[in-house]
Amino acid sequence: MTGHGRRIEAVVTIALILGAGPVTSVAVSQVFAGQTAQEVAFSSYSAPASLTGDEVVAKMLERNQLRNEQLQQYSAVRTYEIRNPEGKLAAQAVVRVEYQAPDKKTFNKTSEKGSGIVRHMVFDHLIQSESETSSGREHHDSAITSANYTFTLAGEEDLSPYHCFVVGAAPKRKEKYLFEGKIWIDAEDFAVVKIAGHPAKKPSFWINRAEFVRQYQRIAGFWLPFRDETSVDVKMYGKRIFTIDHQQYVINADSALPGWSGDIGGNMLVSCN
Repeated sequence: MTGHGRRIEAVVTIALILGAGPVTSVAVSQVFAGQTAQEVAFSSYSAPASLTGDEVVAKMLERNQLRNEQLQQYSAVRTYEIRNPEGKLAAQAVVRVEYQAPDKKTFNKTSEKGSGIVRHMVFDHLIQSESETSSGREHHDSAITSANYTFTLAGEEDLSPYHCFVVGAAPKRKEKYLFEGKIWIDAEDFAVVKIAGHPAKKPSFWINRAEFVRQYQRIAGFWLPFRDETSVDVKMYGKRIFTIDHQQYVINADSALPGWSGDIGGNMLVSCN
């Protein structure tokens, strides 16, 4: 799981750009479970005594490996946007991403609008970083493992339709690719449903506050990104919201996990509008 590392990288990049001059941006919409990037839940949980945080994460990593071995290819449409809290769009790019196991991703822009500087410095930077590799040093340095984090089981919570263990993640080092926050892990599949938190290290002088939420969804037995939202409070320029919506997944029928009961004669198309 390296998406949170790239999310934190996005915070750093946005901070540098917005700190260099005024940028118009736009509205934060509510995310699934009714929370925005600023509304990370701190409810009172009843923690089960049978598992520890380390054990939940260990099961998650084991199941992730099995799922990764089964997933051969997929395509999806992503919409990248930067907005301000009033709803004004600074930049947008719509991109089709193609994944081929074990770690190859290709990207094709289908439309874009807004600030060319923001699109190039934020969107293009993230796309290039992701397309190069997911198995290099950053992958290991930012992975959700006991080498990078101390895990604490905080309890359980329903994120409809998923029943989740809630695990607190405390970084063992103050590095920009690590985060401090919480991880919601599905109690049945032991897959990440949501990650929410803030960078372990202040990304930039220009940043007063930075928080992110990443959400996943279950499709044909696999867990794939649903929505990313990063909120950045920049000195002199105020709040900016960076989102990535992941939609229109097409998963090869041969990749569906055992037990999937959907009608997938041929390729499966899932629209997540």
